[in-house]
Amino acid sequence: MLSISINFIFKLTCIIFFIGLMGIILNRKNILVIIMSIELLLLAVNLNFAAFSIYLDDIVGQIFVLFILTVAAAESAIGLAIITVLYRLKNSIELDPIKKKINNKL
Repeated sequence: MLSISINFIFKLTCIIFFIGLMGIILNRKNILVIIMSIELLLLAVNLNFAAFSIYLDDIVGQIFVLFILTVAAAESAIGLAIITVLYRLKNSIELDPIKKKINNKL
């Protein structure tokens, strides 16, 4: 049977988390890429919780995974609904016009 060490899983989750973080930091114009980057962040945290839950023989991490998956599904559904409405109104999904309107109101 193939055995994967906890160090490998931790390194993998760190890499996935870093990719998601860079997606948010480097791309500030496209809403879809930002939502996918947030999903990568949540995926890395879920994988970390599940791996350490199995490693420590504790079920609490797996319960947290279920809650995080629920929040991630709701976030994706609401985000895609907002993007759909925004595209119908503006024919674009760029963030710059939205940021300008928010800054003008402040």
